[in-house]
Amino acid sequence: MATVLVRLPTVLRTATEGQSKVSVDGDAIGQVVDRLIASYPGLGDNLVDDQGEVRKFVNIYLNDEDIRFLEKLETPVVDGDEVAILPAVAGGQ
Repeated sequence: MATVLVRLPTVLRTATEGQSKVSVDGDAIGQVVDRLIASYPGLGDNLVDDQGEVRKFVNIYLNDEDIRFLEKLETPVVDGDEVAILPAVAGGQ
């Protein structure tokens, strides 16, 4: 099982007691997300829907690569990987 560093945006840090980075163990992104939510339940509704799928407005990157272009939640992770969770930005005129 790998240990990865998960980076969280400011809007999600209230659920992690203000931490911007947390270490999480897992073999794939889906397991990392599940364990992140198990450790910080306040993140659940913000990250996944009722079916356990990543919400459309949430982007997850593994070492700067969007997991949607990899193997999505099945994307494997190794020790030292960095996962960034970012809410999608929309708006403008």
